Amino acid sequence: MSDGTPIGRVRGLGSAHEGPHHWLQQRFTAIGNLVLVLFLAVSIALLPSYDYTTMSGWASQTLPATALALICINTFWHARIGLQVLIEDYVHTPGNKFACIALLNLAAIGGAVFGLVSIARIAFGGIS
Repeated sequence: MSDGTPIGRVRGLGSAHEGPHHWLQQRFTAIGNLVLVLFLAVSIALLPSYDYTTMSGWASQTLPATALALICINTFWHARIGLQVLIEDYVHTPGNKFACIALLNLAAIGGAVFGLVSIARIAFGGIS
C-alpha cells in the first residue's frame, strides 16, 4: 500500500483521544449551567420587586453572589470549550489555529474576570 493517498498517511495513527474529554466537559458544564440558571430564576422570581435597591441587595447576599460567580465561570468555560472544538475542527493552518485559540482564551478569561469583578463590586458594596 502506498503512503501517497490521504488514507495511507493516517492509517495506523489512531485517534487523538481528545474528543471524549471535551464532550464530557461540555455536558458537565451544561448541567451546571442548567442547575444554576434554574436556581437564579426561582430566586429572582421570589423577590418582592425588581428595582435597583432590591436587586443589588439580593445580589450582595452570600448565596446569590456565589451562584452568580459560579454561573459566570461556568458559562465562559462552557463557551471556551465549545469554540475551541470548533476552531480545532475548522481552522487547519497551525499558526492560525494557535492564534485563534490564544484569542479565544484571552476573550474567555477576560470576560470571566470582568464578570467576577462586577459581581464582587456589587457583593462587597462598591456600587452605590
